[in-house]
Amino acid sequence: MGRLGPVTDELLAWGLPRMREFPWRATRDPWHVLISEVMLQQTNVARVRPRFERFVALAPTPSACSEAALADLLVEWQGMGYPRRCRHIQDAARVIVERHGGEVPRDLDALMALPGIGPYTARAILAFAFGDDAAVVDTNVARVISRIEGRALKPRETQVVADELLPKGFAREWNQVVMDFGATVCNARAPQCSSCPIARLCSWRGEGVDPARTTAFTSRPQGRFEGSDRQARGRMMKRLTEGSVEATRVAEVMGVDDVDRAERLVASLITDGLVERVGRSYRLSERRR
Repeated sequence: MGRLGPVTDELLAWGLPRMREFPWRATRDPWHVLISEVMLQQTNVARVRPRFERFVALAPTPSACSEAALADLLVEWQGMGYPRRCRHIQDAARVIVERHGGEVPRDLDALMALPGIGPYTARAILAFAFGDDAAVVDTNVARVISRIEGRALKPRETQVVADELLPKGFAREWNQVVMDFGATVCNARAPQCSSCPIARLCSWRGEGVDPARTTAFTSRPQGRFEGSDRQARGRMMKRLTEGSVEATRVAEVMGVDDVDRAERLVASLITDGLVERVGRSYRLSERRR
């Protein structure tokens, strides 16, 4: 492993006794891991924690998920944001049932071919469910790697370093440790360089311009939420979990003054497969297998 060997050894020694406990870390069921990883996309742990086990109970297998009413899944998803991800889970379930006999595939390319599954999520499933030697790169991991290297990195470079850091046979533990380290010590806003267990091996050490700011995969500020289309769509989705909404009340429910904008946004929800119109009202999509 060369120059990066000490980084791996010292982070493992620091992190193994400190690994955070989450319900999705207690399972090796590939389907449950897939659900957790999609849930965690763009949503913080605090929101996911109380929802994960309930969602798994509602859709315990790809078959059960594929046969469920999307509306029921969306009701359980409420408050998680980005409801397209919920639809992606069901779409992935259908592909798993139709092409893989109801079993989550143990293959990187096959996983990335599933709806809503990208390189990070595919590798996370391989590492956390199957224990395969797959290095995952999320925003925390990318930040840690760029600071260790002391430079901004492109996507391929980041993955190459992540692969080099990975201790063979310890993918499940290592990936969790480095993500925890990035979340709690080498964090974005207030890195704890003075107490960092690998400070002597870091090229940045908190001095000068943070290379993580321009490194691929690291977080970028989202646009303003107040008054945004995301907020208006979210209001509509929340209201629809309580029952149908008359077409004449869409703008009111969304909290927007522009009727044309409201119609455009509800049309986008229909296009996304989340909402359907029945007569003069809208409701959550009831589509089933």
